[in-house]
Amino acid sequence: MSNIDKTLTFSIVDDKESEIKTTLMTVYNSLEEKGYNPQNQIVGYILSGDPTYITNHNNARSLICKIDRDDLLGLLLKYYLGV
Repeated sequence: MSNIDKTLTFSIVDDKESEIKTTLMTVYNSLEEKGYNPQNQIVGYILSGDPTYITNHNNARSLICKIDRDDLLGLLLKYYLGV
């Protein structure tokens, strides 16, 4: 059977999760590079919605603002619980 005969599938959810993870890692690394505690800063942003918790370094603030905070929190909870 050639590859042309196979049905390919994709998941928008998986793509969205991958994008959030990549963005979160970029933000985390940017905060760390600037000498901040990334965990505290990201938690501050999630709880307050105030983007000034996130540095502008490497465009991190703009990147994290493109992600819905509810989606970010849901994904973090999913990974924490392992579900």
